[in-house]
Amino acid sequence: AILETLPLSKHERRQRCDQLLHQFGIERIAKNQALTLSGGEKRRLTIARSLVTKPKLLMLDEPFSGVDPIAVYDVQQIIVNLRKLGLAILITDHNVRETLSIVDRAYLIYEGRVESEGTKDFLISDPISRQLYLGERFKM
Repeated sequence: AILETLPLSKHERRQRCDQLLHQFGIERIAKNQALTLSGGEKRRLTIARSLVTKPKLLMLDEPFSGVDPIAVYDVQQIIVNLRKLGLAILITDHNVRETLSIVDRAYLIYEGRVESEGTKDFLISDPISRQLYLGERFKM
């Protein structure tokens, strides 16, 4: 549906769709209904669909929630690869370890305000981050 809104020929739309299906390894599920997909397949499909318009910024809300550890790793690798291609990515997620392991910068938002920000190492050692969210025993 998103592809149909772009000023592309039918052939170009098909080509773009096939390229994204291949890029995310989901060609085999192309004809399936979304409700039959696993959590990891849904995440891959969601990310692929969001890239149809070739955005400069990709915003992912809770990409690691509700998926198994293998799918978490797959999504992490997709994010890392997209970053290597120059795409800016904003992630909101409560899964701290999974998120911090792949980001350049992180922001701790508490009660609607940014209370701490910086690199992964900074946030892990920051007393405010530990007090408000991570806890004293948090380790990567």
